[in-house]
Amino acid sequence: MHKKTLAQLSAALQAKEISSVELTQEFLARAKQFNEQTNAYITITEDLALQQAKEADARIAAGNTQALTGIPLAHKDIFCTDGIKTSCGSKMLDSFIAPYNATVIEKFNAAGAICLGKANMDEFAMGSSNENSFYGVVKNPWDLNCVPGGSSGGSAAVVAARMAAAATGTDTGGSIRQPASFCGISGIKPTYGRVSRYGMIAYASSLDQGGPMAQSAEDLAMMLEVMAGFDPKDSTSAQKDVPQYSAAMNDSLEGVKIGLPKEYFGEGLDAEVATVVETAIEEYKKLGVEFAEVSLPNTHLSVPAYYVVAPAECSSNLSRFDGARFGHRCEDPKDLEDMYKRSRGEGFGEEVTRRILVGTYALSAGYYDAYYLKAQKTRRLISDDFKKAFADVDLILGPTAPTTAFGIGSKTDDPISMYLSDIYTIAVNLAGIPAMSIPAGMAGGKPVGLQLIGNYFDEAKLLNAAHKYQQVTDWHQQMPEGF
Repeated sequence: MHKKTLAQLSAALQAKEISSVELTQEFLARAKQFNEQTNAYITITEDLALQQAKEADARIAAGNTQALTGIPLAHKDIFCTDGIKTSCGSKMLDSFIAPYNATVIEKFNAAGAICLGKANMDEFAMGSSNENSFYGVVKNPWDLNCVPGGSSGGSAAVVAARMAAAATGTDTGGSIRQPASFCGISGIKPTYGRVSRYGMIAYASSLDQGGPMAQSAEDLAMMLEVMAGFDPKDSTSAQKDVPQYSAAMNDSLEGVKIGLPKEYFGEGLDAEVATVVETAIEEYKKLGVEFAEVSLPNTHLSVPAYYVVAPAECSSNLSRFDGARFGHRCEDPKDLEDMYKRSRGEGFGEEVTRRILVGTYALSAGYYDAYYLKAQKTRRLISDDFKKAFADVDLILGPTAPTTAFGIGSKTDDPISMYLSDIYTIAVNLAGIPAMSIPAGMAGGKPVGLQLIGNYFDEAKLLNAAHKYQQVTDWHQQMPEGF
């Protein structure tokens, strides 16, 4: 059953071909079997999962079900989960037991979904490789010597190895799409404000967005219908109705116009990755899609703008972790200043410390105008680039990442090289628009992701385009050997 999609599992549960308890036990067994190899889970919540599965079976028996009732999922360990450790991949929160549920968790609980556990991640979502976790490196199921991408690398690895039917992730600068690309799964970053951030531990508040990760676009549509929607607890939540995404999945692509940004196909793009993307473009042409070249001239500024805006916001958000109210506190502090310094010094890892320092510097007196204000102006230029492009095309297509998954440790001594692995994803977060990654082929035995970008709240168009592609290809059905 672990190879089936969410739609297939849902149908099997409704037809009583399998119970939720049996399905949950199968995924729990796989989680335990493969977690030692992948390190994808921080916490496996077996007791909670089996209790929820029994309740789901009762709901199914009573005919009180939704599409995801009884289906086992994993949640990125950034979503507060009542009574369960919510660590954000950090020593700072290693002992933190969340006293409430994030809105996303509440929505899945209400839908009758099962929580198998909390997926590993880069500390406080800061990273592109999942090497920054306090709980150790997550390994890519396609090649255990390679990274799964980050920061949602645990969620991506869990889905790729079928240790859960699907998973939640968050995307601040590509952290759903890049791991989806590296691990050969599908993932979507919705429009900023489409999914509530309440109870999702903040990294960069104007960029963070939760979203689903799964085998297929059809699975993503099912999950997004549950996750999305206005939340009065989140002041940045969009007051817009949630469409039935799955209803438009089979719309024809005849006459749909997709833009190809010339900036995404130049220097820095691996030749084998480029070939996979070009092959995908030919498949889309067979489906009736028209292509046109577009320009996003400020793409080259997205990485420097992001690495001012995001650290500035993280330095503010993470100031709450001071040892006073919750989280790690140092032993026997001499005074308040000593407690602050040592608690933060001991609790935060190297990458988080680096970004706090950069952000604090950018916001300091005399540097705010030179760095932070300029980065925000650059952000507007990047957003305007997309607006101009979408005046002529329906969607934008390109590679998700410039390479396939790289070796563990190969970029840890070169932060700039690591940051550039997000070159094609970061601009989307700065603009606040939706984008997704779907599997499109292999290069050197490792998956390659195809990125589709849409205009504000055009998730339905993205899912439709992805689904039609997946109906004529089988890359999303491929599984890593040994799993």
